[in-house]
Amino acid sequence: MSSSSSSSSSSGDSDELIDVYFGCGCFWHVQHEMVEAERKLLGRDDKMLTSRAGYAGGNLGMKDGKVCYHNLAMVSDYGKLGHAEIVSIRIPSSKFKDFAIEYCKLFKDGMRPDQGGDRGLEYRNVVGFKGGAKNKDLAAQLVDASKEVGDQLDFAVGKGSDKDIATVVWIMDNTKYPAFVGEQYHQFHDGFNFGENYPNSYNSLAEQYHKAGEDFGKCPRV
Repeated sequence: MSSSSSSSSSSGDSDELIDVYFGCGCFWHVQHEMVEAERKLLGRDDKMLTSRAGYAGGNLGMKDGKVCYHNLAMVSDYGKLGHAEIVSIRIPSSKFKDFAIEYCKLFKDGMRPDQGGDRGLEYRNVVGFKGGAKNKDLAAQLVDASKEVGDQLDFAVGKGSDKDIATVVWIMDNTKYPAFVGEQYHQFHDGFNFGENYPNSYNSLAEQYHKAGEDFGKCPRV
């Protein structure tokens, strides 16, 4: 996945691939759930997965050509740039609502059960797609998805570097607030909640994609 946003123009063509992103709390667990959704909803195998942990939603974009996780050198820190942890994914537009339903299932009473101490701007709830809230079709599908799984969430127009409000999901225009891919060591990572120790076949996907030529940037590790 590139650090750019949607490669598509509308959601009218059911075969059209669109770039979207989902975020709520730590991106490790979200990536796993999106990978499982790719497998279940699209029949993708390990070589076809597009879910990538990353950053999006900040008003300051990149610094020195990159966006990085917190590091001792304080290089291009994603939090200081206003970004949230997200998972970017490329899917057929006809499947957007199905993936939105999987996203909304991550919440219980409007909260991510494993968000715990992960509060603050970096962990806010965001969904990004071309046009954001002005894309009436996808925005309506997102709201409908929430209603189908309990109507736990409120939605608001993201303006960049938005506050973390527990039950609010910020709808982002990913042409203005694109996704930036995260470091390799964050990809296909175990979650930190009980039951989120994933098999090695999952954890090893990051190295497999790296060996296949995928670029995860040049940010410092810590």
